Amino acid sequence: MKYLNSLALISSAILLGACTTTSPSKAEILEKTKEKEILGKILFFDKNLSKNRTQSCATCHNPEAGFVDDRDNGISSMASLGDDGHSLGDRQAPSAAYAMFSPEFHYDMKKKRYIGGQFWDGRETNLAGQAGGPPTNPIEMGMASKETTVLRLKENEYYVSAFKSIYGDDIFTKPNKAYSAMADSIAKFEMTKEFAPFDSKYDRFLKGEYDLTPLEDLGRTLFFSNNNNSCATCHVLKGEDKLGETFTNYEYHNIGTPINHELRAKNGVSNIDGGLLNNPAVNDENQKGKYKVPTLRNVAVTAPYMHNGVFKELKTVVEFYDKYNNKERVLNPETNKPWDKPEVKETIALEELKAKKQNDRKIESLVAFMKLLTDKRYEHLLEKK
Repeated sequence: MKYLNSLALISSAILLGACTTTSPSKAEILEKTKEKEILGKILFFDKNLSKNRTQSCATCHNPEAGFVDDRDNGISSMASLGDDGHSLGDRQAPSAAYAMFSPEFHYDMKKKRYIGGQFWDGRETNLAGQAGGPPTNPIEMGMASKETTVLRLKENEYYVSAFKSIYGDDIFTKPNKAYSAMADSIAKFEMTKEFAPFDSKYDRFLKGEYDLTPLEDLGRTLFFSNNNNSCATCHVLKGEDKLGETFTNYEYHNIGTPINHELRAKNGVSNIDGGLLNNPAVNDENQKGKYKVPTLRNVAVTAPYMHNGVFKELKTVVEFYDKYNNKERVLNPETNKPWDKPEVKETIALEELKAKKQNDRKIESLVAFMKLLTDKRYEHLLEKK
């Protein structure tokens, strides 16, 4: 808010026994937001905000690859390699595309479910919280503290000038305040249309600008039909064929994902991943093994799949769901071996997973439909699949 602080006005206000202020105009708010977006974009690509100056937000959320980590780090990008060149987490970096639409993390008393937030376990309430996490994470960007990160910001004359102009001349007097401003700017950039264009073939179909193929149309019908499969149970929020659908209800479920043994052979992790139970705000064993339902936007070009990247192909994911209802679906097509046991068995959402068994053509049609959800800028990547 801009305060009218000229001496004349202050004097008049005192004489009148009131403090005169004005609210910023809509144009001023839009201008300030635009300034934050521009600053946030530069910060998003700045590798100097990591300990060894090798990694930025864009490293693990590449705008040219659906805002996921597409680096070849020897394990098919199942988890992101840290700034130190050897650290690996136990989960893959989720896409930053369409993340702006996730509501703040909360417990819905009516649904009796946790909803929203950022990261696979919702441990950050909103985008600004998510943006502030990686720089000081020791296995990600590796900065020692918020203070050392702010010192990196102060190395850049543009940052010093922009931060003071946008957030006030005193912004660097308190490191925590400056760090929060950095996260706020990155979040504002992540809220731009660049992250959520809604221009896929599916969106064009809804506007009458694209005709579905017979296979795509079958997949669409099956996807939205709870009588056939369980896709819509968790991946539809607004309803069938609604504009602006993000294809997630932002809830948390355990679908029985197995351990990624290949990844754990690399990162040395051996403990059970508690999923939502790892969120400091959650203290309920019934939430163990649950993960946030991801958006299906760009899903066909953002492999690997599941929170730990255990599956390489989208078709495998659909067959994995079908195995709960199809006794013939006993082999993982990627290994030609029986499906691995779930990491956490006791909280699997068996009720939500109930559906009719699918034949191979229906599986193919569902994959074809999900390919329709690819943003126009990434459609060329489908040719590589």
